[in-house]
Amino acid sequence: MKITFIDSGVLVTAARGVGEDSEKALEILADSSREFASSEFIKMEVIPKAIYNRKTAEAEFYESFFDAVTYWANDIEKVIQEAYQIAAQYGLAAMDALDVAAALSVSAEEFVTTEKKTKPMFRVSSIKIISIFD
Repeated sequence: MKITFIDSGVLVTAARGVGEDSEKALEILADSSREFASSEFIKMEVIPKAIYNRKTAEAEFYESFFDAVTYWANDIEKVIQEAYQIAAQYGLAAMDALDVAAALSVSAEEFVTTEKKTKPMFRVSSIKIISIFD
């Protein structure tokens, strides 16, 4: 089994999207050779807005994903310290650095995102970064 950290954009694309991008995201989420990792940061990025906008089905989609998560980045203080180092070393935005650090903290083997390969996140060499758009 491969430990895969799913970025918020992948969840949003799977929940809201139509067409090829949504299919790619859903295919990754349905892959039985993966175990999923996540963090409270990812939860905060997707669920509250869906609830606020009364998108019940979307919020339920996210909840069912989080119910299936095996590995949680629980050492938030350690994640924040690591994120600071990652942001400084690779030029990542704060949220991207927190998400990558969370993935590393649970020894995820890959980080699946909707970011383009030109983004600073792809400079991080300690984890395989995969864009669903490739």
